[in-house]
Amino acid sequence: MDERNFYTESPENKKGTFTCPKCRQTIEFPVRWLRRTKKKNLPPGAGELDRAKFAKARDYLVRVDDFVNCPNPRCRNRFEIPNDQTVVIL
Repeated sequence: MDERNFYTESPENKKGTFTCPKCRQTIEFPVRWLRRTKKKNLPPGAGELDRAKFAKARDYLVRVDDFVNCPNPRCRNRFEIPNDQTVVIL
């Protein structure tokens, strides 16, 4: 059974403050995340190994956006979000 069957997914936006490496302007950007919330009951057809995985499952966030665009009209540089954290366990 796939691990995604244990969770319900919902999109979420969070704001992050990043500095453009080209124009050095610090701006607050909206960053898209995917919230995975553990279901209340185990899906039907789960085996013994799936029950163990489900017992250890926790809610977490997965970052969807890896790049943002600088809104400065003179720059318009596209840069990678300078944070290595793509998964946040809640």
